[in-house]
Amino acid sequence: MPLETIIGLPHLNNGPILQRARALQQTALISANGLSRWSSSRGWREWAGWRLSQLSNAHGLAGLCLDSAGFVAASRYGGFPWTIADYVALAAAYPFRWWASADYCVEPEIARHRDEVIDRLSRTIRANRDCRMFADDYGIADTLMPVIQGRRPDDYERCVEALWHSIRPGSPIGVGSMCRREIHGPEGLIAVIDHLDQILPSGIRLHALCIVASVLRYFSTHWACGAVRNLFSNCTTRNRRRRNYCRRDDRSAASFSSAIWARWSSLKFSVASRRLSSCCCLTVDLSSLISLRRSEIVSARSAGTPEFAATAISSRMSRCVV
Repeated sequence: MPLETIIGLPHLNNGPILQRARALQQTALISANGLSRWSSSRGWREWAGWRLSQLSNAHGLAGLCLDSAGFVAASRYGGFPWTIADYVALAAAYPFRWWASADYCVEPEIARHRDEVIDRLSRTIRANRDCRMFADDYGIADTLMPVIQGRRPDDYERCVEALWHSIRPGSPIGVGSMCRREIHGPEGLIAVIDHLDQILPSGIRLHALCIVASVLRYFSTHWACGAVRNLFSNCTTRNRRRRNYCRRDDRSAASFSSAIWARWSSLKFSVASRRLSSCCCLTVDLSSLISLRRSEIVSARSAGTPEFAATAISSRMSRCVV
């Protein structure tokens, strides 16, 4: 399977970002949080439904996927501000290529103790089952992507066993809590993917969000499916971010991220795989590239060798918190 790329969009507003996404003709990803509507009419900010009208702007995209915004909900709101029923109603409002089940992430800053991890695994399993129940009512169960969670490799296996009825060959499974995970070690990204590789049947594809570029060398490009998530989010230069207090500038974001995209497209096939070579699919998160200084991009380009550029980019990504 060739490497596939999915571009994460911060919103679906008509403008430079969406125009650039259409021009790239790559499948796009939108977060449920990016489609949320908020109100302060009662004196505080509260969730007030979905901006469904934005979905009409998705015309011209190669495809659109939906993410449940599990980490953002946990870190920013202390939990989902919407119900499972609300979320599935959003998934039913547009013919998404796939939509991820709601899940409860277990990053250390969210689940600090083992008991919390176990509790959030149980809640993830329950959320998957609830999403499927509502999806059956809407007739969109075929596009539901189950999401498994865990801190240790055997945590993910526990989710797989509980959700076995939802796992179908040829369909993707979302693997959560990847973006801040170490690459190596007993709980590292490679250990998790390797374990899943051993226990899952042939034909299952893994959608592992937010991995860093340096991990690609461990996976064969003929089976890996990569997604570039949040490529257009906050892609402004460091000086402009400082001047504007991190305010988004869609035109700068579209221009700068396209330069990153072009360079990444030339690099992602240049690193030979080292170890894993089975039937899974990976999702690569390039959102951390927004921390690259423009001078580093220029240096990587002027060097003229993929190895130099990959080193320059990966070294920055490994230090960046997404």
